[in-house]
Amino acid sequence: MSSSKDGKCPIDHGQFPKKEETNEAVKCPVMHGGNTSSDKSVMDWWPKALNLDILHQHDTKTNPLKPNFNYREELKKLDVEALKKDVNNLMTDSQEWWPADWGHYGGLMIRMAWHSAGTYRTADGRGGGGTGNQRFAPLNSWPDNVNLDKARRLLWPIKKKYGNKISWADLIILAGTIAYENMGLKTFGFAFGREDIWHPEQDIYWGAEKEWLAPSDSRYENLENPATMENPLAAVQMGLIYVNPEGVNGIPDPLKTAQQVRETFKRMAMNDEETVALTAGGHTVGKTHGNGDASLLGPDPESAGVEEQGLGWKNPNKTGKGRYTVTSGLEGAWTTNPTKWDNGFFEMLINHDWELQKSPAGAWQWEPKSIRVEDKPVDVEDFSIRHNPMMTDADMAMKMDPIYKEISLKFMHDFDAFSDAFARAWFKLTHRDMGPKSCYFGPDVPKEDLIWQDPISKGKTAYDIAAIKEKIATSGLSISEMVSTAWDSARTFRGSDKRGGANGARIRLSPQKDWEGNEPKKLAKVLSVLEPIAAKFGISIADTIVLTGNVGVEKAAKNAGIAISVPFAPGRGDATAEMTDIESFEPLEPVADGFRNWLKKDYIVSPEELLLDRTQLMGLTAPEMTVLLGGMRVMGTNFGDTKHGVFTDAVGALSNDFFVNLTDMSYAWEPSENGLYNIRSKKTGQVKFTATRVDLVFGSNSILRSYAEFYAQDDNKERFVNDFVSAWVKVMNADRFDLK
Repeated sequence: MSSSKDGKCPIDHGQFPKKEETNEAVKCPVMHGGNTSSDKSVMDWWPKALNLDILHQHDTKTNPLKPNFNYREELKKLDVEALKKDVNNLMTDSQEWWPADWGHYGGLMIRMAWHSAGTYRTADGRGGGGTGNQRFAPLNSWPDNVNLDKARRLLWPIKKKYGNKISWADLIILAGTIAYENMGLKTFGFAFGREDIWHPEQDIYWGAEKEWLAPSDSRYENLENPATMENPLAAVQMGLIYVNPEGVNGIPDPLKTAQQVRETFKRMAMNDEETVALTAGGHTVGKTHGNGDASLLGPDPESAGVEEQGLGWKNPNKTGKGRYTVTSGLEGAWTTNPTKWDNGFFEMLINHDWELQKSPAGAWQWEPKSIRVEDKPVDVEDFSIRHNPMMTDADMAMKMDPIYKEISLKFMHDFDAFSDAFARAWFKLTHRDMGPKSCYFGPDVPKEDLIWQDPISKGKTAYDIAAIKEKIATSGLSISEMVSTAWDSARTFRGSDKRGGANGARIRLSPQKDWEGNEPKKLAKVLSVLEPIAAKFGISIADTIVLTGNVGVEKAAKNAGIAISVPFAPGRGDATAEMTDIESFEPLEPVADGFRNWLKKDYIVSPEELLLDRTQLMGLTAPEMTVLLGGMRVMGTNFGDTKHGVFTDAVGALSNDFFVNLTDMSYAWEPSENGLYNIRSKKTGQVKFTATRVDLVFGSNSILRSYAEFYAQDDNKERFVNDFVSAWVKVMNADRFDLK
């Protein structure tokens, strides 16, 4: 470990205090090999290098559960009714260390569940409540999540009691759902099945800002047009779940806020009616907290001292809790009866005139110009005291925006319609990232199929696979056509929200059949060959497409002198147009596919970074990415049949030639034009191959080169084919939750 001339550690550790009382130089007591307390990572030294960390997150070494742990099997042992009873009892079993408002934790638990699920966004399917990520930084310390650490700590005795039979992810969402039931809402249902992660999700881009709640201008090309918000973001500012409750950049203007609300909720998969229902339903119960100076709050959980034991935002204002709690900075309840599910939100909002006021914490909020005393909510501690209700700027948008107002009036006059709309929207909010119903578990799973669940009919499982493969093999389709069609069908899978994939064969439906990346003309030709085969044998087109890809891989392996049989699991079904929400599938359209060496257009991020993003969403590791790309190249599956990266003279053979030629030092690599590269023979001076950045990064990046060299070895030719087949099957079966 190097040091500066004065003997002091060259890295500012922050947590290691200097011994001011001595003249001796204090040496760092920690070896720096693991960067144990430094903010300097290896990538900080080379910020432009390709960072593969997102492919290595959630390594099994971080998981304390045994490798054979099966959460679904544990759920079968769970006494669901006993668990629900305990969570119900918790709602009104107030703890002195963090007393419940009006003796009911419902509002707090709902906010916890909401803010866990509400981070979901449609652009990349990331976020959401499906992993229990709220336990970790940065979410556990976001400004919008102030005091949710208390909600999770209140649940700890229940988690401790039921142990591995209930995940934190499930328990957090269940607590919010039961809170609504406890206060009178008939919920739509609940599904268990969310598995916990054990360290923060590194793959989620929350924004480029370097400070919490920075002005939202940087997220938009034009702040006046919310649709210009940077993708894949959905929240308007760093550290918020949705929008700023005080208004755009903290300036009240309900009509402007309405525009941001509409775009934000759209990016979280909600339409206008769902948005109104969720806004009103979320604010029918509970309250905001701003009875004090927010600047006096202690550090967030990640910054707090060890003595705080993971709790943050310590409040020095008198008791620091109850009526003196400070969270958002706004202060007050929305309704007269904030522990009861009723129509009070709309009645309060529509039937009063409102004016801007400042909360004790100095935040903008709306309060009624006049209101009867008996319509005011009581104090959270002393029920003989009543306070003005309040509305956020987003609440006022439900009255001021013409579309939102029409929906609000409808709900105000039809409480049953509101309750049903909210129950369904809450279920969607809290289950949107769980994937298809086959991932759901428990006695309260609704029987109704919902279009946002991407329903698929069950497919046939018993048929003559060998006969079908023979028919496909003699169909006249090329290896490239076989493999690329199966790949394009499966590559849409996103592990983030478990959408997409080959099951359902939606590649033959709108919008996928017209996506540029799917080469519509070539796709139509292939489908015209495969659909009659599927019909003849009475099997799904989805299974037929995957079998076709397998046949192509087997042919390519045979061409390389290796006989293999690609494992195949029948049972995929075919979706119909009626089962497909076209608009919701648009975000799944690929804009790049490094595996097929295709880029729709030039982007700010590099092609190799887009490759990593796609790889991570598909649930692949760095070695799997490497072997798949190398195999796809030599089989000639490039988009548009380009030759870039096809480092072989035997196209159509599943050989390790891509890696052999990439690592061959008899070639020179040089930039060409249009972002391409020439690979020139040093001996003859002739250009042997052309390449893209995606090809050459497997030779330039030190980690990827180590994999490339491994597969280039003379003794790994067969290993390469076997590894390719394993990774291929993983991609084809990624959405087969019935097999897991």
